[in-house]
Amino acid sequence: MFKTARSKSSLHSAVRLTELIYHATVRNLRQGHGNAIIALGMNIMTAVIMVMAFYLMFTVLGIRGAKLRGDFLLFMMSGIFMYLTHIKALGAVLGAEGPSSPMMQHAPMNTIVSIAAGALGALYIQVLSMAVILFVYHVAVTPFDIHRPIAAFGMLLLAWFTGVGVGLVLLAVKPWFPNFVSIFSTIYQRANMIASGKMFVVNTLPPFMVNMFDWNPLFHIIDQTRGFVFINYFPQKTAIDYPIYVGICLLMIGMMGEFYTRQYASTSWNARR
Repeated sequence: MFKTARSKSSLHSAVRLTELIYHATVRNLRQGHGNAIIALGMNIMTAVIMVMAFYLMFTVLGIRGAKLRGDFLLFMMSGIFMYLTHIKALGAVLGAEGPSSPMMQHAPMNTIVSIAAGALGALYIQVLSMAVILFVYHVAVTPFDIHRPIAAFGMLLLAWFTGVGVGLVLLAVKPWFPNFVSIFSTIYQRANMIASGKMFVVNTLPPFMVNMFDWNPLFHIIDQTRGFVFINYFPQKTAIDYPIYVGICLLMIGMMGEFYTRQYASTSWNARR
């Protein structure tokens, strides 16, 4: 009865898909809170509270001197920003609308657009929050210099990319094992409070501790970020290529799994649960 107009060319299809992702991203951002300023403020407060909590913890324990030379708060923020970006990307992709969602009844809409919108929305909020916090800290507290800002921002994108990969794999598994995915995602987020290495200077860790966390791509990302942020820190026990390869593998596995799961989608999927 209803027909969707076919695209005249590949370029037209790409432009149309980009426009659709843009509108879906705007819709996704407005779902969190009706007021964009309040939504941004809530995300900024999350990051600020985490920074202050770790700052007070290290101050009370008296181990600030064990950290690398440089701005201690910048040291904490370099880890917390990467952690939050990774976790928020995972949550946004995992919470994306599936093939049985009412929105999928509209012809141009599909799950790829929904996933991309969630991921881009999370990245937008995190980048904007980070920019506001760093600007206020630089102007109101103390000026600071980032050794290689473009490379450090690239690490933020890599943290987001790996978060998208993990979220996509969990999204593909979610319809089959919803309880397992819910528990696993919670454990993963909590475990990364420690396993991400944001509280440690990796070069000073003994080998057995490095081996405990070496599997985690976020562990490598945060350590490499500090190498780009601080002029006097050179990561020796982590690598940039590892999280890139892990992110690509997770993305491919997640896309194949999502495509397979989509074939069995049904509005009555959870009827027996």
